[in-house]
Amino acid sequence: MSVSNSVLKLNNGISMPVIGLGTYKIYGTSVIFSVIEAGLKCGYRSIDTAAVYGNEGDIGEALKILLPKYGLRREDIFLTSKLGPADHDPSRVRAAVAASLDRLGTSYLDLYLVHWPGVARRPADSPDNPRVRAATWAELAALSAEGTLRSVGVSNYTARHLRQLLAAGTGVCPAVNQVEFHPRYRQRELAGFCREHGIALQAYCSLGGASSAGALLRDGTVVSVAARLRRSPAQVLLRWAVDHGVGIIPKSVNPERIAENIDLDFVIPEDLMEILDSISVVEKYSWDPEAVS
Repeated sequence: MSVSNSVLKLNNGISMPVIGLGTYKIYGTSVIFSVIEAGLKCGYRSIDTAAVYGNEGDIGEALKILLPKYGLRREDIFLTSKLGPADHDPSRVRAAVAASLDRLGTSYLDLYLVHWPGVARRPADSPDNPRVRAATWAELAALSAEGTLRSVGVSNYTARHLRQLLAAGTGVCPAVNQVEFHPRYRQRELAGFCREHGIALQAYCSLGGASSAGALLRDGTVVSVAARLRRSPAQVLLRWAVDHGVGIIPKSVNPERIAENIDLDFVIPEDLMEILDSISVVEKYSWDPEAVS
């Protein structure tokens, strides 16, 4: 099966495309429209957004036009959004979900994530954080049971946060944990915990993100492996994650790069995977949730 058509089977039995189209920091009605169109045209069937990205409305408008244009229905698309820290409170969850549904023009979401383990307007070390996380999760579990959210998960949760959540006793295990994951930031403990509990890992910052200033794409080992495979460093980094059983959500506003990021039907031989796995540089490019109690 082509990688572009591959799926991760979530712990609730739902299938999530391995490759999704990221939209973080992509703004503007015309820009969003061109990005979504380029993605649908070359085979993306999963779109990742969030309330705090400020682009749900534009994505909803684009899908309204583009789905019929490409002969697709809502059920052909796996749509993910996220609960913002300002709505990380059981009294605000349902209204936040309803607002995202309205902006995206859909009656359900395939996946809804708690975007951050911390709660807005509370210190990172506040003892309230675990309590609010548990109460928020109970509301999301209820919405999942009602069918509004087909799958629920988390983002930026450490193994410690996940242990606390599972101990809260809702009976619903997160389907997905979306975190920073790449050869310079492997998160081995977290990855092992998620495997043990059937929580799918989905990577962001697979290419390093803007704050890396291209450092990951210029990594000597990655560049060398890419040259040997006659692929781009970006493709090697994305395929590396896929080969580790991790979902990816690369983003770009460039149609050629959007197409390149899903063109991953090649093999990284075992010896080259070992070389990539041996990268010793440890570098995190995005926000760090470790300080959140």
